[in-house]
This record gives sequence, C-alpha cells and structure tokens, in this order.
Amino acid sequence: MADDVYIDGQWRGGRGARFAKTCPATGEVTWQGAAADGAEVAEAVASARKAFRDWSRRPQAERTAILERYADEIGQRAEAIAEVISRDMGKALWDSRGEAATMKAKIGVSIAAQKERAGEKTEAAAFGSSQLTHRPHGVMAVFGPFNFPGHLPNGHIVPALLAGNTCVFKPSELAPGVAALMAECFAAAGLPPGCLNIVQGGRETGAALIDQEIDGLLFTGSAATGVFFHRHFAGRPEVILALEMGGNNPLIIWEPAEVEAASDIAAQSAFLTTGQRCSCARRIILPEGRFGDRVIEAMVDRARKIKVGAWNEPEIFMGPLVSEKARDQAIAFQDMLVSHGAAPVLALTGMDRGGGFVSPGIVDVTGASGFPDEELFGPLMQVVRVKTFDAAIERANSTKYGLSGGLVCDDDALWDCAYREMRAGVLNRNRLTAGASGSMPFGGPGLSGNFRPGAYYAADYCAWPQASQLAPKAARMTAPGFPA
Repeated sequence: MADDVYIDGQWRGGRGARFAKTCPATGEVTWQGAAADGAEVAEAVASARKAFRDWSRRPQAERTAILERYADEIGQRAEAIAEVISRDMGKALWDSRGEAATMKAKIGVSIAAQKERAGEKTEAAAFGSSQLTHRPHGVMAVFGPFNFPGHLPNGHIVPALLAGNTCVFKPSELAPGVAALMAECFAAAGLPPGCLNIVQGGRETGAALIDQEIDGLLFTGSAATGVFFHRHFAGRPEVILALEMGGNNPLIIWEPAEVEAASDIAAQSAFLTTGQRCSCARRIILPEGRFGDRVIEAMVDRARKIKVGAWNEPEIFMGPLVSEKARDQAIAFQDMLVSHGAAPVLALTGMDRGGGFVSPGIVDVTGASGFPDEELFGPLMQVVRVKTFDAAIERANSTKYGLSGGLVCDDDALWDCAYREMRAGVLNRNRLTAGASGSMPFGGPGLSGNFRPGAYYAADYCAWPQASQLAPKAARMTAPGFPA
C-alpha cells in the first residue's frame, strides 16, 4: 500500500518527486515514496473543505467521542508507533515510547482544555440571556517536525478536530512513517473521510500547501521557517497562525545547590533526545569560582559516560542525530563557536559508527564574541561564566528567543528574582528545561513563536469566540431623544 497521499480516507501514490528516509542509526530505508504534487495538495484541501461542513455541525459530544476512540486506538498501537518513530529519526526506544504515551494522553488533556477555554456559557440578562460559544476556523494546515513526529502534530490536529476544523497534515520528510499509523487510528475511531488528509513531501509540498486557501497554519519547527510563514501570510489576518519556533534556552546554576543534582539536571536538559528538543538547555550559566568549576567537572563526567547507541540497543540515553547532514551541522556549529573564541571543554565529535552518531559536547563561550544567537539542534552545551547573579539574569535574557529557561538553586530569594526577570514561556526551578506539562501552555516570546502557545492553550487558536445577546421576542427600544 502506498502511503504517500491520504485524501478522502484513501491512500494513493504521490505524483511528485520520489524520496526515501533512512534510519540514522542503521542506514536501512525506513520509508520511501513520492511527494504530493501541487494538484494533489489542492485535492487534499478541497477534501478537507468539503468535509468541514458536516464535521463542524456535528454535536460536540459526537466529535469528542470519536477523539476518545482515537485515544484507544493509539494505545493499542503504542509499540508500533514508538518503533516507527525511532527507526525514522533515531531516538532511543524508551524516548519514543514516552512520545506514544503522550500522544494518547493528549486527547484527554485536549478535551478538558476545549471545555474550559473554548466551550459554551450562558448568563441570564434582563432582556433574556447572553451566550458565549466558539466556532471553528475551517481548514487547518498542520506542519509536523521530525523530533516528535507523532506527538507535536497530534497536539495541533486533536484540538483542531475537537473544535470542528478539518486538517491537511504535512509530516516532516525526515520522519514520515508515523503518519500512516495516525491515519489508521483515526479511521478505526470513525473519523469521517476528508476530516484528516495527509500529504507527504518536503519544501515543494509545503509551499504548495501554504498557497492554498487555508484558514489556519499550525506549525512547529525552526525560527527561519516560522518567520517565512509569517511573512507569507502578511496582510491576511483572516488566516490564523500558530507558530512554535524553538529557543536558545538558558539554565542558570547557582549556589547554594547540590552539585551532583545540578549536574544531572543540566546534562539531561542539554542532551535529552540527542539535544533535539526545542526546550533543551543550550546555554548553562555558572558563577565564577570553585562551585562553577565543580559543576563543569561533574557535567563533563556525565557527558563522557552517556551511553550512545542505536534505538534498539539496551540502556542507551542518546541515539544519533536525525541525519548525517545534522551531524555535520553540529560539528560545523561547534567549529564556528571556536573560531569566535570559544574554548572546547569536551569536543562534540562524529562517532566511528557513522550515520548521525555524535558524542555529547561542552564548549565554554565565556571569552567568545560575535557569534550568532542561534539554536543548534544537537547535544552541544555552551557554558557561560559570570561574576554576579544579576549578570547571570542579563546573560540569560540576551537572546532573541524565549521558549524555556530555568534556575537550579536552593535560595528562594534568588528564585524570586529569576521568576520576575527571566524571559521564558516555560520557566522551571530545580527541574529540566525540557520538562513541560501538557496541562499547561507551551510557548514563549520573541522568535520562539507568535504568542499562540500550544499544549493546553491549543484550544485558543483552534476556535474563535462568538458573543450573543438573546431575547425570546423583539421588543420596543427606548433611549433619550429616541421617538416613543
């Protein structure tokens, strides 16, 4: 069965350029097919537009019940979903199992959020009643990333469908495999044909999709791509944009704190999913002096001992980067920092086993200058040493991003200061920067997005509010100077 293009509940082969995805750990081909061409993208949008009329008019309870059955179907296929994700993008199987579990859990969270943030409310008034309802936008284009190719697009699609929208989903060409399993789950749950359409492909397919008459674009990915989309839709306020674009995230570690615990938090924040989480800590900010020295020593010890391997090897913490190109980009980024005056503490290197494998790296950028404020999607920790806590806060905020950040410190007064001053949508204390709850919003200021946070707040951008004043019958109106 071809799983290139999914329109009206049926798979077919794409008519665009053929491409293949290889596992960055083993080199095996995990998916191959053809991209959707422009005509097929237009068909997918037309299918979603046609399905919208019926789907948006169904009772909320009916839509909710279908999504609840979808959760059950995801649960039944959790192991298959995890394996497909790991084979496509390389992350450890335990990590992908967590993603599959989060996909299922997302449905309950989305249902609760829809009721709370985008439900209905009626209040009595002298003339009758005031009513608040929420309406769907229409056809939503969903662009999925490679790092969480199931969970993150699922986090757009589920609340969009709950609200009565229909979707056209373009998976990342770097992790295309999970889309077919998602479609299978939706079909088994009873989602009507056309409510979810899937178009595989890369940049050309994505360009064709944003050129269609869509009502919304829900995107998770790089800042460069998100800014391009923002410019593309300039002057079209009727198209809802929800852009989650990553971050150059700071983690301050300050006395008093237990060194070993602080180092665990820092190393996991930086190296989880091989550094391929948008909420990973990129910059570790430490005080000058012995405490900071001890933290660095402990972080280096952890980085040296982290077990790196293929997704199906036991007891690994890190898999490879998503591709050989990503591996080369990580090495080049480290070289760029060094060329600007950074000092390698533990070099990130390509591993002898090839593919996307790299070892975790740590580089001290305290004495560096002139390097760009950019997010590297890889396991490279940048260390910054400062003299004062005020300087640490200033350095943490010296970025055009604002997704996540944190403070590791036992002093309540310092936390109060960080809480007031640090500019991040997800701000944690003595926890991983990559620790985010689906029952809370996810997003941040600056180039991290366009102030439409996802997770629990996805309900906000999937429906628009409609306020009504309702009277049972027309009555004569009075006002000063108005004829009786």
